[in-house]
Amino acid sequence: MSNILYDGIFTPNANSEKTFIITPKGEISYLEFTAMTNKLANILVKKGLNPGDRVAVQSDKSVLYLALYAATIKAGCVFLPLNTAYTSSELDYFINDVEPRLVVVGDNAMNSLALLAKEIGSEIMSLNGDETGTLAAVAKNESPVFEAVARTGEDLAAILYTSGTTGKSKGAKLCHRNLLSNAKVISEAWQFTADDILLHMLPVYHTHGLFVAINLLAMVGGSIIFLPKFNVEDALSWMPKSTSMMGIPTFYTRLLNSSDFTQELTDHMRLFISGSAPMLTETHLQFEERTGKNILERYGMTETSMSISNPYNGTRIPGTVGKPLSGIDIRITDAASGQLVQPGDIGVIEQRGDNVFLGYWRKQDETAESFRDDGFFITGDLGREDENGYITIVGRNKDLIISGGLNIYPKEIESVIDEIDDVTESAVIGVPHRDFGEAVVAIIVSNGNTLSDEDIQNHLVTKLAKFKQPKKILYANDLPRNTMGKVQKAELRKHHAKIFHEE
Repeated sequence: MSNILYDGIFTPNANSEKTFIITPKGEISYLEFTAMTNKLANILVKKGLNPGDRVAVQSDKSVLYLALYAATIKAGCVFLPLNTAYTSSELDYFINDVEPRLVVVGDNAMNSLALLAKEIGSEIMSLNGDETGTLAAVAKNESPVFEAVARTGEDLAAILYTSGTTGKSKGAKLCHRNLLSNAKVISEAWQFTADDILLHMLPVYHTHGLFVAINLLAMVGGSIIFLPKFNVEDALSWMPKSTSMMGIPTFYTRLLNSSDFTQELTDHMRLFISGSAPMLTETHLQFEERTGKNILERYGMTETSMSISNPYNGTRIPGTVGKPLSGIDIRITDAASGQLVQPGDIGVIEQRGDNVFLGYWRKQDETAESFRDDGFFITGDLGREDENGYITIVGRNKDLIISGGLNIYPKEIESVIDEIDDVTESAVIGVPHRDFGEAVVAIIVSNGNTLSDEDIQNHLVTKLAKFKQPKKILYANDLPRNTMGKVQKAELRKHHAKIFHEE
């Protein structure tokens, strides 16, 4: 029996001398990456980890990070990437919920994650650094040979936390079948081959940067220009060596702001892909006018990876996310009845396929509520399908905000703001923002006139990751409500929709 995901993604090119990862410091071949992976897998086994045990990682982007992901899969364990921006209060929930057997942190082993892990008895290691005992140091003495632990398609491969309807994140359980099938589908849809060199500037703690990009290029035997993060200068510098790029709308708007981003610079590029947040039509049009190329926008989520995409060959329609990918069933239904809506009408997007996750970690009730009896997953995203089968995302049920490609649930922020003494109540919304897709705005009702933006920000800074903190704070005498007393966030979004356009 094989290890379905590892053998499908990494084994085909494991012994190749071809370059897999390109960094500003040098190049790593597939063969070298395999040896690095095997050494780390040997460490996991020697630490006593068994198939199904969780490995939680909060560390900066690095080649060693990718090798640890591959090693975790190869050893039959479950990978849990954590956003480096999470605060100790956020991490406390994740660690206690998932109970990882091993927690891996960045250079500083005594960060907040390590302290939390120690409290529940998890093994703690630093990924790299100068200290003895780090994974990087220990790996030097390990064997570069490791036989993959057998795993079936239904075995758990990863847990990724995503926003939930109560404001508390839920761990989406992704199995080997989910990740492998999606890599195969998008490799065909987007025509990736061993000749591709992907410009990678995404973070690796969510599905876009890790599973979509890394699994895809590894499976087809391509190369990855692996940069720490996005900035315009690096993108412009490395683009001549690339054939393709994955990004979020923010990447493209910032490139368009640079006069050095020209058609000549992009002439050789085969494909620009955007996702994780909605892209404004004007960005599509400006990009085409500047470069002569059309950005391929697609739709996916933590629970499903990629499921809808504009075509590689064919018309890419700005403002839409395209059509369902091969083997994935998509339907749009009425939220209350579950019945199909008429073509062109807005409803909840539901989907079914090998890409759809197993359910939420230790949350049977939430899992049951998220699936129909016939196996369709209720995404909570609102969309409509036109007469040609193209789907447009028109909003998100339950007010989820996506800013800079990251999911943000308003209730979590509201709960923290409402802790402040002079705050009577608050409403957090997402409004259109050219750079981030959506930006977080907080509307606050207070019982006095002494509250300031600084007071709010000082309270939030230690309790919420920076990407969740409001980019603008507004004050109101009251909040709009319906006859049942529910705050009308749709009205707030409409009223403040151009707040960032006016700056």
